[in-house]
Amino acid sequence: MKEKLLAQTPAVNFPDIIKKVFPPESLPAKANLTLGDIVSRILPYIFVLAGLILFGFLIFGGFELLTSAGNPDKVKAAQGKITNAIVGFIIIFLSYWIVQILEIIFGISILG
Repeated sequence: MKEKLLAQTPAVNFPDIIKKVFPPESLPAKANLTLGDIVSRILPYIFVLAGLILFGFLIFGGFELLTSAGNPDKVKAAQGKITNAIVGFIIIFLSYWIVQILEIIFGISILG
């Protein structure tokens, strides 16, 4: 039964489907995007999104710290959120500069 269904299913050619959905005239000059091109185009937005999330966690942790009313458990939880946000900031900061260094070393444009 399974073989019969597979035999009846027409072969799908993904590039043809992409050409129908995105006609070549609507694509940028470089239509054959590689995974590296896609990551290079998305990476600046990922850094901005990570920064906004970091800011949100800092605000949320600070708000919890202010509203903890001296409760040691709530203070510890709020301090943990703030600490994790700062560690996240350090990771984002280092990853941005590592990408900048890789651009210089390999002579490629990653962040545009």
